[in-house]
Amino acid sequence: MYAIVEDSGTQIKVSTGDVLEVDLRDVEGDTITLDNVLMIGGEGEPTVGTPYVEGATVAIEVLEEVKGDKIDVIKFKRRKGYRRKTGHRQRFLKVKVGEISAKKTTKKKTTKKTTKKSDDE
Repeated sequence: MYAIVEDSGTQIKVSTGDVLEVDLRDVEGDTITLDNVLMIGGEGEPTVGTPYVEGATVAIEVLEEVKGDKIDVIKFKRRKGYRRKTGHRQRFLKVKVGEISAKKTTKKKTTKKTTKKSDDE
């Protein structure tokens, strides 16, 4: 089973047991529940939300806080002797996807009643 989850403006395809990096946030406990599930698939027909699937959640477990690769930022002006070099390392949360749950919804079938028109002409 897999799900497409929206997190901090990005869409991520996750399945049970995946280890991935998400944007850093204040973590209260060791597990986070994401409820912005856009789609669930893998078992039969996929369920697509409008925009989110109602009652669907993805539980992720926080493993550690990590830093990404260093990005070098260089500013200079030609012929003026002006050079600046700085760097940046983005911090992420390394998480493991636990349970993907979806509330089963039943669709009600609607039927239209038709009336017969009599031909009296």
